[in-house]
Amino acid sequence: MMLETLAAATPGLSLAETLERARRVIRQEAQAVAALEARIGSDFAGAVEAILEDGGRVIVSGIGKSGIVARKIAATLTSTGTPATFLHPVEALHGDLGIVEAGDVAILLSKSGESEELRGLVEYLGRMGVRLVALTGQMDSSLARQSEFVLDCSVAEEACPHDLAPTSSTTAALAMGDALAVALLLRRGFGRDDFARLHPGGALGRRLILRVADVMVAEELPLLAPDAPMRECVMLLAERRGTVAIVDGDRKLLGVVTSGDLTRLMEREEHFFAISVSEIMSANPRTAGPDQLAAAAVGVMERHGVMALPVLNEERRVVGMVHLHDLMRAGAV
Repeated sequence: MMLETLAAATPGLSLAETLERARRVIRQEAQAVAALEARIGSDFAGAVEAILEDGGRVIVSGIGKSGIVARKIAATLTSTGTPATFLHPVEALHGDLGIVEAGDVAILLSKSGESEELRGLVEYLGRMGVRLVALTGQMDSSLARQSEFVLDCSVAEEACPHDLAPTSSTTAALAMGDALAVALLLRRGFGRDDFARLHPGGALGRRLILRVADVMVAEELPLLAPDAPMRECVMLLAERRGTVAIVDGDRKLLGVVTSGDLTRLMEREEHFFAISVSEIMSANPRTAGPDQLAAAAVGVMERHGVMALPVLNEERRVVGMVHLHDLMRAGAV
């Protein structure tokens, strides 16, 4: 209905033409981003090393749509281990320059490289000796000439049909900022635990810090010796949620029997109660470790179509059982 309304409000443009224009936007922006790959070179490497070597914060600035992209780049840098802050180029000249210190590196965004609002900020940063990284679409612009490192974010044309509204250019600048953030993340050796430390709240934080040990059942575990009859196993399967671990005298895992195994056994054997569990068990079951990320355990279950995993310590002794439903309730997915 919304697309039909849009088409009706655009004289001479049919719904089919509207949809094709929308697809063209996606193609153009994808092409603009793809073109950046060949431009990752010495200036990009220099910007990464400058940020790592100088050890200060990263100041990110831009005006208008570039300013919006700059805010996102600053947020991405900060959340991946590179302290960064957005500095509005106009407010900077009215007191906010107090956040800039020696050792900081500034990333400045401007499609034209001639933004009037950035000129005063660039001049001040230059006097302070702050190293400048330009993300611009004009490599011969004033901003490019004044910057130590210049990252080419130029695009053939905007996705806007009038080649006016920032579309492809802002997408390209955003992608270049993401490339910088990821490069810095890799150079710092910033890992999952570091990411979890900076994202303790919300669903993302839970997935990054939740371990199997936090969710697993550790008491009254469904364990049987390999010579136990299926009669005992049937009871445990019913009482303990469909998975029984078969262990030796040292509680080391030998295999598992599941409700699915029982169903298949009942289909082919009329009298099965006396059969030993060792004849039925899967001898190489999927398992989890107590320190494994809960989200990783979910991935194992989904890939292999199982509902529970025995949890083993370093000696391969069964210390728990983790169930998919418990992982889901705990927010591991």
